[in-house]
Amino acid sequence: MLIWLLHFFYTPYRVNCLRRVHIVVFFLLPVTIIIPMNEEYLMTDLSSKYSEAGVDIDKGNAFVRRIKDIVASTHQRGVLNDIGGFSSLFAIDTNAYKQPVIVSSTDGVGTKLAVAQLCNKHDTIGIDLVAMCVNDIIVGGAKPLCFLDYFSVGKLDVQVATDVVKGIAEGCRQAKCSLVGGETAEMPGLYHGEDYDLAGFVVGIVNRDAIIDGSEIRVGNKIVGVAASGLHSNGFSLVRKVCFQDLGLAVEQRIEEFGCTLGEELLKPTRIYVQAVLGVLKHYRINGMVHNTGGGFIDNVPRILPHTCKAIIDCSAWKIPPVFTFLAEKGNIPMAEMYRTFNMGIGLMAIVDTELADDVVQHFKAMGENAFIIGEIGVTDHEGQEQVELINR
Repeated sequence: MLIWLLHFFYTPYRVNCLRRVHIVVFFLLPVTIIIPMNEEYLMTDLSSKYSEAGVDIDKGNAFVRRIKDIVASTHQRGVLNDIGGFSSLFAIDTNAYKQPVIVSSTDGVGTKLAVAQLCNKHDTIGIDLVAMCVNDIIVGGAKPLCFLDYFSVGKLDVQVATDVVKGIAEGCRQAKCSLVGGETAEMPGLYHGEDYDLAGFVVGIVNRDAIIDGSEIRVGNKIVGVAASGLHSNGFSLVRKVCFQDLGLAVEQRIEEFGCTLGEELLKPTRIYVQAVLGVLKHYRINGMVHNTGGGFIDNVPRILPHTCKAIIDCSAWKIPPVFTFLAEKGNIPMAEMYRTFNMGIGLMAIVDTELADDVVQHFKAMGENAFIIGEIGVTDHEGQEQVELINR
């Protein structure tokens, strides 16, 4: 009995180093049939099956090529490789750091993304992403070194994704932090329509003896508040409920109290405080710092206070921006909840010795920030007492 065998071989090779030719060889003994197939046919056939499932590899590669120069524009000294590899390499300056401590943080921008979608404006949300991460480590005294992002979407829109990365790059330039890599994940079925999500990751460095953890805070220290640029990136689920669900407003609607459209106010990028804080730290010792994000004054300030101390915040020491008054009034939100949800116009707090307070304020102003003395550190009367006291003098 004669047995016929079928063998399949796929063999790519280069001809004159100019073009890749593919040969598919079928051996049907005793006859050999050779069928040439070009690369375009193979790639189209293979990639179309994945794209039919919702993932377009070619589009993803095109996106990486488009952002390569944008990413490179953020690179500071220490970056050792470009994007596209399996990992990112960064060299630490051992002359500058004798006892280096690596500091890391991760964050997102919450449902502010939904406002960006409504406005069809995606080139500033990346600034928010960087700000939320780098501000978290600068309050510990750490200088940001490198940043990575995670961009996940149901169906990749190259232009939207590029705009997002442009914002991330701008945030990195403001912080003088290198964007060294990221992940773009196209995940059909997990997102609706044009929805996408973002996460950021920052790595920084600080000398061990320069770590700021609040342990040096003492009763009598002054609290310097540094102004926020707006809502920053917190409380947007409540913001959206008040503005869109309760009031029925549109993002293009001009709000007189704001002096701009609703969308413009809500999308104001989060302030990045890195360079200002580093400038102050060159001249003054800061005993503790607070990045005033989700949880506001009530939940964030106690994170760095010794258990015997409390912060007495004078809410009349700065002018609360109109967006917060608008939300409180239109949304019928109690002030206690406002101070536990929003930054109320203060994005960062620095706790310093009394004799340094005025000079620190002036130095922040010289660095382009609005700063005020907004309170002082008091002593708790008993164990379990609230560590934040809001007053109006």
